[in-house]
Amino acid sequence: MPIRGHVPQSDQPAGRRSVLNWLLGTWSAGVLGAIAFPVLRYLVPPDIPEAPTLSVKGGAASTLAPNSARIVPFGSTPALVIRTAAGDLKAFDGTCTHLACTVQYRADLEHIWCACHNGHYDLNGKNISGPPPRPLAEYDAHVQGDEIVLSRKA
Repeated sequence: MPIRGHVPQSDQPAGRRSVLNWLLGTWSAGVLGAIAFPVLRYLVPPDIPEAPTLSVKGGAASTLAPNSARIVPFGSTPALVIRTAAGDLKAFDGTCTHLACTVQYRADLEHIWCACHNGHYDLNGKNISGPPPRPLAEYDAHVQGDEIVLSRKA
């Protein structure tokens, strides 16, 4: 027998408790969002493209002996400047096309070598042995005064 004055739960209209539950849920979601948003922005930084570097100075030409090379920064990547045994200047992207290791000039072999996986390139940047899948990108190299200037090929 039902208690007099007592209305069963399913028959009660939405009251203060459901409004408070809704407010508490909304407030909790807002707080969690306010905490999670900066954390996610920190963990996933925005993709900001680097300004393209068109030319750089590669050091004094008089200090680069024949059959030697030097690595110079070209934007965020290295560049390899080579003075061949004949005295010609050559410049290439200093990043191996296999796994992005920095390449170096081997004077004893007179070609470019990647020490990571024994990749070899000729003095035109063409891959001649090892795992590199593509040739190195070549840069224009010329001398202004005594300064070597490298620029991207058009």
